[in-house]
Amino acid sequence: MAWLPEGWEHPAKVPLPTGHHLRPIRADDVDLDMPAVMGSQERLWSIYGRAWGWPPSTMTRDADREDLQRHAEEIERHESFNYALFDAGETELIGCVYIDPPEKPGADAEVSWWVRDEYVGSAVEEALDRFVPQWLAADWPLRRPRLIGRDITWDDWLALPEGS
Repeated sequence: MAWLPEGWEHPAKVPLPTGHHLRPIRADDVDLDMPAVMGSQERLWSIYGRAWGWPPSTMTRDADREDLQRHAEEIERHESFNYALFDAGETELIGCVYIDPPEKPGADAEVSWWVRDEYVGSAVEEALDRFVPQWLAADWPLRRPRLIGRDITWDDWLALPEGS
């Protein structure tokens, strides 16, 4: 897609100072993703529900797996990116970072992220909050990423006109 330079390669695994890491999500992450998402479903819906209709309270394992497969295919085509936040051994999915082409004018990417309910306010969330903007600046060919839910509220983002 035109939003990223031809030949640019996305990061495959990104360490955080906490010992956790980010990597592109895959369909076979479903058994870690499903409890992370559904265990925080009510809060995630309050964040993403109006914009994305996600995650529905009735999401099944098969639907989640299909969604993760779609994300993996979009990553390979460089259409959008879903990075999962894992512990060192990848025994726990802690949250996700989404890097998408802009839907609204004034940015060259739209980025958001979340952690599971039990990590809200934790050192891991604080490290992720500090890390993501630095990572975007250092490793991504972006000049004006919009950090939705950080530099602009979801309500203000939804009120922006359509079109990049």
